[in-house]
Amino acid sequence: MNKVILVGRLVKDPELRRTNTDIPVVQFALAVNRTFTGNNGERQADFINCVVWRNQAENLAKYMRKGSQIGVEGRLQVRNYEDAGGVKRYVTEVICDQIHFLESKGSRDNGFNDINSYDIPSQPS
Repeated sequence: MNKVILVGRLVKDPELRRTNTDIPVVQFALAVNRTFTGNNGERQADFINCVVWRNQAENLAKYMRKGSQIGVEGRLQVRNYEDAGGVKRYVTEVICDQIHFLESKGSRDNGFNDINSYDIPSQPS
């Protein structure tokens, strides 16, 4: 069984793209809080790469912004490719079957956006 369920906040505004065959897709990172704090007492988070397709991708890009809290259900996928230098790279991501918007637009507009309190690690190119 391959099932992933996450609740977290969008790391940046979702950007809608389309494939060569005009299928909508959004690749995004989700900041998911850990259940414990670090040695210095600060909350830590994991940054999980996710992909969503078609209508849900369009809705995510249209209605959600950086810091929006969402829930995702999907499956874990590992793929690989060879970069321009000939090095084999591996990518692990959640392929989302469902996305749930967990807050209203009004709560986001009232300054509730704690995603900025995390240091976002740089993504490998």
